[in-house]
Amino acid sequence: MKSSSEAKTHPASRRALIVFGAWGALLVASAGWIAGEAWHKNADLEPIGIGGPFSLIDQDGRRFTDAALKGKPTLLYFGYTYCPDICPTSLLLMETAVESLGKNAPNEVNIVFITIDPERDTPALLKNFVSNFGPKIVGATGTPDQIASVARAYKVYYQKVPSRDDAPYLMDHSSVIYLLDRDGRSVGLFTHDSSAEEISEQLRRLL
Repeated sequence: MKSSSEAKTHPASRRALIVFGAWGALLVASAGWIAGEAWHKNADLEPIGIGGPFSLIDQDGRRFTDAALKGKPTLLYFGYTYCPDICPTSLLLMETAVESLGKNAPNEVNIVFITIDPERDTPALLKNFVSNFGPKIVGATGTPDQIASVARAYKVYYQKVPSRDDAPYLMDHSSVIYLLDRDGRSVGLFTHDSSAEEISEQLRRLL
């Protein structure tokens, strides 16, 4: 697998790291609790009321909407291409979970990566990034307003973290993998700490 980013990043200010790191850790911890509760209370994979319509652009410059998610189960993640660790980990986790379902599984499950950094993540950059994790993964971007809208619908937190010395900035963000059914409705949540087996087990129920 290629490196997640060839750009060299510089740490944000100590104060920003403390504030955003603590907030991000709280969100990830909360997401883990939510995911556990969702599976505990959602054994039948009923919709959990997260998500909604959106209109974006995919890595080939084509319009990409929520309608494209229908007809197959979907694993959906929000991140950015300059992400040093959590985003590549989550994408690899999704890819592994799908591939464990069989040779044809990549054709039967959508894997979608939506950027929360539209300022830098052009379709071309997304195309290069998602290709590291399989030929079937869709990368999507849009205007800042379009990204803000879809992030609100999926209750995604994200915030730019300023850098120093003209180094590339980082993005603090929640880390949740959304499981959608064939109708494009969220029916479960995972985090990057989930196992591929946990994800594939739930996916199998939707195939």
